[in-house]
Amino acid sequence: MIDYLKDFRIGIFIAIIAITTIILGAITDKVLRYFLYRKQANKDYDATGFKFLKHLIITVIYILGFAFALIQIPEFKIIGHSVLAGAGMISLVAGLASQQALSNIVSGIFLVIFKPFRINDKITINNFVGTVEDINLRQVVLKDAENNRIIIPNAVISNQIIVNTNMHDTKCCKIIEIGIGYDSDVEKALEIMKDEIAKHPLFIDTRTAETKKQKMPLVVARVVALADSSVTLKAWAWAKNSTEGFVMYCDLLQSIKKRFDEANIDIPYPQRVVTLKKDKTSAEESAK
Repeated sequence: MIDYLKDFRIGIFIAIIAITTIILGAITDKVLRYFLYRKQANKDYDATGFKFLKHLIITVIYILGFAFALIQIPEFKIIGHSVLAGAGMISLVAGLASQQALSNIVSGIFLVIFKPFRINDKITINNFVGTVEDINLRQVVLKDAENNRIIIPNAVISNQIIVNTNMHDTKCCKIIEIGIGYDSDVEKALEIMKDEIAKHPLFIDTRTAETKKQKMPLVVARVVALADSSVTLKAWAWAKNSTEGFVMYCDLLQSIKKRFDEANIDIPYPQRVVTLKKDKTSAEESAK
């Protein structure tokens, strides 16, 4: 009877610890989310470290709760020894799994400390392009242009080349490259490209006071190549960020094409000159 009461008491304690852990974790998550929501009203606030710290605190709460629950079981050490005695393969797998998990945690800490990217930065990793939505103990979550979530383990990211379009400077330069026919007016085509870029609402002037004094043009456009069937023109258009740069780029392709059509500036298809050489015997027979 005493053993039943003792087991019942242990069960009650474990249940209380489990419920307390869950409630404490939920309250902590809600409080930290509220604090983060208020901080994000300030556009200059960097939420990267805060979000990572939130995940770390909640994880520690659950680990401590699990540990306190195990302490309540007196036979735990005996059970643990008996399980480990016949679980060599399981121990090996668990060790490898924990090694990978530890690698992700350490890599996540380094990401937060050295900050190759932050929350809301637009980055490219392994040909995946997206906005950083979350950095936690195990992984980085990206949101791409189609609203998909890309989950990348922290340990993978630490070994990859990262392209960050928001680091230090958010300005984006889009290169407009178009080939025109050899019979078209090159000077007129360049002027059309400059005019269309300059009047686009998303275009920004990146010239400094010094470069303005040096009479640097608002938009730079040049002939960059004489290709097989076209003269290649290239212009540089600046936008405030990569998102606006993409919109501007698409608009400019359309408006420049329209202006070229109106000015009779040809955008040629690839052309090849093929010479057919007649066989000597066939040529003699044709002559007869």
